[in-house]
Amino acid sequence: MNPNVPIRGPIPIRHCNICGSPVVHRVPDGDNAPRAVCSACDHIQYQNPKLIVGSVPVWEDRVLLCRRAIEPRHGKWTLPAGFMENEETAAEGAAREAMEEANARIEVEQLYTFFSVPHISQVYVMFRARLLDLDFSPGPESLEVKLVREDEVPWDELAFTSVRRTLQHFFADRRAGAFLPRFDDVRPPER
Repeated sequence: MNPNVPIRGPIPIRHCNICGSPVVHRVPDGDNAPRAVCSACDHIQYQNPKLIVGSVPVWEDRVLLCRRAIEPRHGKWTLPAGFMENEETAAEGAAREAMEEANARIEVEQLYTFFSVPHISQVYVMFRARLLDLDFSPGPESLEVKLVREDEVPWDELAFTSVRRTLQHFFADRRAGAFLPRFDDVRPPER
């Protein structure tokens, strides 16, 4: 095992989450990537991509958007979405995020888009959803929320590429009369 292998991941793990001892970053036997290995108990800790879950909440011909009150991309528009929590399903997470960001009650319908964003180690899973009523309002992470038709989407003010692509697919699929599940990769812009 080579202790000089470069570390992958955003923030290196420094201590074992089992016994608290310092870790070393090395490729464990039988593995192919550097991991945080406890120097005392040999427990291996993995850093894996974060899962973002969200929805496209629809009421008639409009979609619910949220204007972000937090970083990253403060003040930009997005679909309700956020980090999936432990011990919840992806659909439960999407419904929770709609409630947290827009005080919106939704019925999750179908998996819709799936985007890998490897340069920030995230995976976005978006569902089509039905807004259950019009009793919504900004949650603590939103400056405002509103229902928009396709021609009202603030395309130049969208927070994330995955949101833009999801909305583009949604409106195109709605015009075509068939919603197709989509998956793709989101790469950083070329410099």
